[in-house]
Amino acid sequence: MRFAGTDSYVATEDLNVAVNAAIVLERPLLVKGEPGTGKTVLAEEIARAVGAPLLTWHVKSTTKAQQGLYEYDAVSRLRDSQLGDPRVSDIRHYIRRGKLWEAFAAEARPVLLIDEIDKADIEFPNDLLLEIDRMEFHVYETGETVKAERRPIVIITSNNEKELPDAFLRRCFFHYIRFPDPDTMARIVEVHYPGIKRRLIEEALRLFFEVREVPGLKKKPSTSELLDWLKLLMSEDIGPDQLRERDPRKLIPPLHGALLKNEQDVTLFERLAFMTRRESR
Repeated sequence: MRFAGTDSYVATEDLNVAVNAAIVLERPLLVKGEPGTGKTVLAEEIARAVGAPLLTWHVKSTTKAQQGLYEYDAVSRLRDSQLGDPRVSDIRHYIRRGKLWEAFAAEARPVLLIDEIDKADIEFPNDLLLEIDRMEFHVYETGETVKAERRPIVIITSNNEKELPDAFLRRCFFHYIRFPDPDTMARIVEVHYPGIKRRLIEEALRLFFEVREVPGLKKKPSTSELLDWLKLLMSEDIGPDQLRERDPRKLIPPLHGALLKNEQDVTLFERLAFMTRRESR
C-alpha cells in the first residue's frame, strides 16, 4: 500500500515520502500549508489510490472531540419514554456514531480525514490524544469499548490558524506542503486542462506569480484560484499576447476577480497602476 500521486493529483516526491511514512508508522499525517495547496484533496486522492473508503470529519469552531466518538441523544430518549416507545429500553438506539467510531468499525481499512483541526478550540486536539494513540475509546452509556479492527489512515489538515499542542504533535508525522513552483504548477494545470496552449500557460503563470509577489498583498491567490482564472481566460478567449500587455492603465490582471478576493488587494493594484502612470509621464 504505497502512494505515488494519481492521474488527477500532482504530488511532489517529499509529499509521497511523507504519506507513505505515515502509513508505515501508523501515525496520523498532519498536513499544513497555505489554503488552496491541496491538503483536503490529498486525503481523497490517497483513498482513491489505495482503494480505501474515505470518511471526512469537517471541523468547525463549535466542534467538540466527543462528537467524533459518539453522541448520546438523551432528549429523544426522554421524548420517546413519554410517548411509550418500546425502544427506550435499549439505550443503543439513542447513540449516534461519530466519524472515529465509523472509522474504527469499518470492514476495510479506511482513510479518515480530520479537516482543518485548527478551527476548533485549543483543547480539541488534546481531547483526542488517547483515542488516536490507542485507537480505542469507552462508551460510558453502554459500558462497551470500541477498538479499531484495522488502524485507519488518518490525515489531519491545518491552516496554521493556531498552534497545536506539543503532545498532539508528537503523535503525528508532519508535512508542510510548500506552494508549488512554476514547473510543478504547470504540471497541475496540465492535469486539470489537458491540451491547454503552452504559451497561455507560460504567460498566465508569469503573471500569476508576479501577483503573488506584490508586497503588501493581503491574500495571495492560490492554486484553485489560478485554475478558475485560467478557465475564465479560455472561456473569454484571452490569449497570451493580451496577458503580456504592459499598458500601465491595465496593470491589474484581466478578470482579476478570480485572483484578488478582497477590496484592499484590488485597491493596492489600482494604486500601483496610478504610480506607474505618474512615473511614465
